[in-house]
Amino acid sequence: MEKDKDKSPQKPKKKVAWQWRIVMWLFTLGLVALAAAGVYILLAFLEMPSLDSMLHETRTPAITFIDKDGYEIRSNNKIMGSPVSVSGLPPYVWQAMVAIEDKRFFDHGATDIRGMTRSVLSNLRAGAVVAGGSSLTQQTAKNIFLSPRRTIKRKVQEVILSYWLENRFTKEQILDLYMNRVSLVKGMRGIDAAARELFQKTAKDLSLAEAAQIAAMLKAPTAYSPMKNPDKNIARARVVLVEMVRQKFITLDAARAAAADLHGVTPAPDTNVFRYWTDYVGDEVAGIIGDNVSSDLLVYTTLDSDMQEHVAAVIRRKIADARDKRAGQAATVAMSRDGALRAMVGGTNYQSSQFNRALALRQPGSTFKLVVYLVALENGMTPDAMVNDSQFAIGDYHPKNYNEKFYGDITLGTAFAKSVNSVPLKLAEKFGLNAVLKMAGRLGVGANLRREYSSVIGSSEMTLVNLTAMYNTVWNNGYAVRPYAILKILTPSGQVLYQRDGDGGLGVLSDDTTGYMTGMLAGVLRASGTGHRAAAAGAIGGKTGTSNDYRDAWFVGATNDLTIGVWVGNDDFSPMSNITGGTIPAEIFKDIVD
Repeated sequence: MEKDKDKSPQKPKKKVAWQWRIVMWLFTLGLVALAAAGVYILLAFLEMPSLDSMLHETRTPAITFIDKDGYEIRSNNKIMGSPVSVSGLPPYVWQAMVAIEDKRFFDHGATDIRGMTRSVLSNLRAGAVVAGGSSLTQQTAKNIFLSPRRTIKRKVQEVILSYWLENRFTKEQILDLYMNRVSLVKGMRGIDAAARELFQKTAKDLSLAEAAQIAAMLKAPTAYSPMKNPDKNIARARVVLVEMVRQKFITLDAARAAAADLHGVTPAPDTNVFRYWTDYVGDEVAGIIGDNVSSDLLVYTTLDSDMQEHVAAVIRRKIADARDKRAGQAATVAMSRDGALRAMVGGTNYQSSQFNRALALRQPGSTFKLVVYLVALENGMTPDAMVNDSQFAIGDYHPKNYNEKFYGDITLGTAFAKSVNSVPLKLAEKFGLNAVLKMAGRLGVGANLRREYSSVIGSSEMTLVNLTAMYNTVWNNGYAVRPYAILKILTPSGQVLYQRDGDGGLGVLSDDTTGYMTGMLAGVLRASGTGHRAAAAGAIGGKTGTSNDYRDAWFVGATNDLTIGVWVGNDDFSPMSNITGGTIPAEIFKDIVD
């Protein structure tokens, strides 16, 4: 048949094997995944922080306060310890960290593939995350540049940054960065901060046992803290020591000796007893060198730390015992003869109230009478001069004595010792209110005085610091005293920013006047004086004071080398229950100096 001849046979089509199609699909998916990963890595890279800016980050400068004996009191704004380096530390300090965190640190690159593989297998076997695989370089990258959040992007950035660090720094420099940036205690960075907080020493002074205990915290600072969980810390520190032996960093005998020295850590002493002081000194620093401080500061102060702690303890105890008398607060200032402040406690508890009552303006009551009696002595009167204590009025002002009793004719010294009210008012009228105000100005307390006779018996407010300095002038042989708290201010490099000039004050009282007055102040402590409860071995004089309705009670007294002022009252100016300067304040003074 003709039409059958026209049909030519067709070539059969080749069938693509299904296996090949799968390979192609997998290849395509791989390319897509690789491209997606590349885009993700690029985005992660673009979102990374500025490396140089983070390495040289700015922060609020830290101020370290140092007492008169050279011991650190506390630090403000301190988030890092002193810088440390591999070359400046005992080898076992950094070896302990390498042994427990990254034993192959000096042998691998930015990442430890072997360590990562081992940790993945361990986690799979345990069914949970029980081991980490990050190298010390990766941990350094995280500590310096990244947040602690566990995300894929952060892990990618961590790896990128690790390679950057390895290319830019030596292994020793990376370890330095790690030791100075790792956070272990109270959010502060660096092993030096941890050493100071835990063991009250610098990182370079750590023992092998202490270095192992700090290295033990690297896994989880709170969980393995020797303060909060000493048993867990000690157990892991033993593991650190074993690893150090395995890696030939230390001998077995050294490890055994260190293991015997592992111990729990007692929390550092409560520095709140120094906070009123450091707040005061911090304001003084700002006044001396301004607010634009770019460097950390070392501030050497006049504080006697032992006295500060003693004064704070006395105040807490005495006010706790006086709750039934409605006395809520107290403050004390101790000052050396030249004006150096040795203690300043501004309240019973800094945590509950940061208000410094040593700097508060309150009515000084009868403690101000010193000024009037100095005017009288300067104008030729003596402690044996006779005066009359009787009812007295100036205009509509009719003051009474505390016990509403009048003594009639008495000596000037007796009037002072018994703190009568009529005599200083009569003296002010005799010699003139101007003379009283001028004397107050010479003693450094004239600024806030009101020009009225009630100021003569203490109605014009002043601070405890200024009142104490006023009395100190008398015991300083009549030479003016300007309170001071700072000896010098240095940068950590030793640059001197401020050095106090130690020149003495001007003479503002004559020898005769100060001689008579110191004798009268001593009389206040005798059995017949209002300050007899302050009498103690070494006490050489003092003066009581009480404002209207028992709102303020004061005592200012002295030993051979210190003048100590005490105030007791309530922040809301509410009256206390019969507390005068001769009761709780005088007793506080006695307990301090005994």
